[in-house]
Amino acid sequence: MKKVLLFLIIVLTIMATTLRVRHGGGIDYPNLTSTPELSADVLEEVVAYSEPIGNVAVSSSGRVFFTVHPESRPSGNKLLEFVNGASVPFPSLQKQAELFDTPLGLVIDRYDRLWVIDHGNHGMRPPHIVAIDLVIGDVIRNQHLDKTVAPVGSILQDLQVSADGRTIIIADASFWRKSPALIVYDIETGEARRVLEDHESVRAENYKIRTPTKDMEFLGGIVALRGGVDGIALGPEWLYYGALNGSGLYRVRLKDLRDTSLPASQLANRVERYSDKPLSDGLSVDVEGGVYITDVEHNAIFRVDASEGLSTLLQSRKIRWPDALSFGPDGYLYVADSALPELILQSSEHIQKQGPYQIFRFQTGVNGVPGQ
Repeated sequence: MKKVLLFLIIVLTIMATTLRVRHGGGIDYPNLTSTPELSADVLEEVVAYSEPIGNVAVSSSGRVFFTVHPESRPSGNKLLEFVNGASVPFPSLQKQAELFDTPLGLVIDRYDRLWVIDHGNHGMRPPHIVAIDLVIGDVIRNQHLDKTVAPVGSILQDLQVSADGRTIIIADASFWRKSPALIVYDIETGEARRVLEDHESVRAENYKIRTPTKDMEFLGGIVALRGGVDGIALGPEWLYYGALNGSGLYRVRLKDLRDTSLPASQLANRVERYSDKPLSDGLSVDVEGGVYITDVEHNAIFRVDASEGLSTLLQSRKIRWPDALSFGPDGYLYVADSALPELILQSSEHIQKQGPYQIFRFQTGVNGVPGQ
């Protein structure tokens, strides 16, 4: 019996050590915030919902859609529209049960098609992409992505549509598999390709995320939240992107991502490091080429301008974890607050007590690119 117990202790120790080496640890990241350009008073609450909010997408006419964050393990609605002061299921709860497993990212293109990416519980079940025509309300696409594109351990959690409506770019943060990548999806053909896998621009760096309420470590520090490419923003010419635990904002031309004849090594050589950035989740881009970046450690939104560089646009403790960004009409930038530190490995009771969960907005003075 003693030998069995000793063996179990040795096995558990080896497992814990392996987990910590692969998934734990990390160093502090410098605080890049400066004096915000906007007062926190400009921040307006748009939605307050009882369950944690994942991502948000706003149409050109101002319709607001959002997902319930999969990390909260929702058993009911997973996609909702905010209508006349109430959050209502979209589509019906019965239809959602047929369509969705773990949806998170969503975006609306210039043709009023709502695109949703479902990561299939980190690739344990088939990830898939869904499109709903917002004019007629019909599901116009429900396509599974195969294991070559979305292997076990992937997490396809953010997506953007090109301004011409031809291409979707999807981010695989790969929290557990540790092999992040971008996925290029051709809307016309339904074909998807995995590109820049494990390139330095998509990889997580060895930084520990510290929020005002919690260090993002779990299981006694054995595991830390460390993700690869997370937020992405797609303008007419450039895709901007960066890792959750990454110091750099990178960009690559859309035409190069679309070029199926371009060798992987040449595509990698065309990636540019555009700017430093905070540890971030959501990104968006405006029509003037400004890139907006969430700072998950300091409750802030940054803007990167080609001529002025990185600046703090807004900061507010109301935003517990600025998760996703979406431009709406009249220059409003919408911010989905998932309050992620309250979700991971927490009980349903704890998650419920931390509600409500919000979507905020503020005016930037500049319109967003369609699909952002």
